[in-house]
Amino acid sequence: MSSKQPSTSKTTSTSKTNGSTEMNQMYEDLARAHMAVRLGEAHEMRRGHRVAVARRMSRRAERAAAQARLALARAL
Repeated sequence: MSSKQPSTSKTTSTSKTNGSTEMNQMYEDLARAHMAVRLGEAHEMRRGHRVAVARRMSRRAERAAAQARLALARAL
């Protein structure tokens, strides 16, 4: 019985990409990175806005509570 051994040498198919395709890929990667940074900045700005609104509402609630206590003290 004779069995053929599979060839152990690897054949590599070299797919040549021209420079413009590689440059396009680099620009796409760069654009993705910029978008990720901008998205992070937008999240931070929204978070800061929410914190500022929460502080304003807290101060408003404190003033309303103080006025209510004053009104109650005057009524007694």
